[in-house]
Amino acid sequence: MHEAKTHLSRLVEEAVAGEVIVLAKSGKPLVKLVPVGALSSPRPLGWLAGQVQEAPDCWDEDKEVAAWFYGDNAEAAPKVAE
Repeated sequence: MHEAKTHLSRLVEEAVAGEVIVLAKSGKPLVKLVPVGALSSPRPLGWLAGQVQEAPDCWDEDKEVAAWFYGDNAEAAPKVAE
């Protein structure tokens, strides 16, 4: 960790150039330096289409849950459109 503090600018340059930089403390890997662009690859919309199913009753009103959110005024809770 001390070496990383001393040579941070060089380590960042190496990571930007594609080098995998792993920082460790007492021999235990803690973090990995990677370029920001490597983290933010766009995800295609709908990539889970047809793979996720909801239970038939998942949108049914649950009075106990409504009471948690709306307290004594649970009857005035907004209704889910069908």
